[in-house]
Amino acid sequence: MKNILITGGSGLVGRRITTLLESKGYQVAWLSRTVQEQTYFLWDVARQELDPQAITWADAVIHLAGEGVAEKRWTADRKKRILESRTQSTQLLYTAVQQAEKKPNTFISASAIGYYGFNTGTNLMEETSSPGNDFLAEVVVAWEKEVKKIEQLPIRCILLRVGIVLDANGGALGEMLKPPVAAPLGSGDQWMSWIHIEDLARMFVFALEKTTLQGIYNAVGPHPATNQQLTHDAALAKGKHYIGLGVPGFALKFILGEMAAMVLGGNRVSSQKIQKAGFEFEFPELKKALRDIFSN
Repeated sequence: MKNILITGGSGLVGRRITTLLESKGYQVAWLSRTVQEQTYFLWDVARQELDPQAITWADAVIHLAGEGVAEKRWTADRKKRILESRTQSTQLLYTAVQQAEKKPNTFISASAIGYYGFNTGTNLMEETSSPGNDFLAEVVVAWEKEVKKIEQLPIRCILLRVGIVLDANGGALGEMLKPPVAAPLGSGDQWMSWIHIEDLARMFVFALEKTTLQGIYNAVGPHPATNQQLTHDAALAKGKHYIGLGVPGFALKFILGEMAAMVLGGNRVSSQKIQKAGFEFEFPELKKALRDIFSN
């Protein structure tokens, strides 16, 4: 495999995967609605249009595209966009691959640990665990259903259920450390299954290069942390003041609406399946991961 096509390439994770792939000698192109600094092909999900040359060029596709989940309150329109940005983009890719004379041999899609539900308590979630019944779980179930259609073409398909991505340039850490003083959310006892962005990028490349890999894998680190632990250790690593008094749940519900359930709940998710497949974490421990993130 030489040519890798990425959707959502301009995002936080997409850029890191692009850099890693190019450092290993791969040719990378993004699917984009607009002109990019990266090699690109045009697509328009709303119009269900995609440059067919993109698919015939690609030896593999990495599918990351999807509307941000935590950027705005969940109005009915917002929830519709979150769902359709994932299902319709995957449907467009399926149609394009199905019609292509030369098909990619590998399709790797992001998914999310939201599959398991907003709050699974202390239970350790594995890839065979049942899905939740809340909004995000329904989104992920529908998303994965569309990806699995591509597997029938037949093409080797891998789904990586991504946890909380730790990176200094955005994502969860940026939001947690935005207030003047860092504090846990709600009780702070809820589990957060995190992964360093470098390990996440390496996991996508691992899925690409290990040709026996197929199916669903949790993309989380081996040691989940509570919200209180993660907030405390992140504040310490950044040199920010921390107080152990949690932000009340009712206040978060007032500010965030339905989306508050996402931060007040939590998931304790297993990484054993991907590790048994041979993946080795560079940052398995939270303190080491945070030191690396904030030292850079």
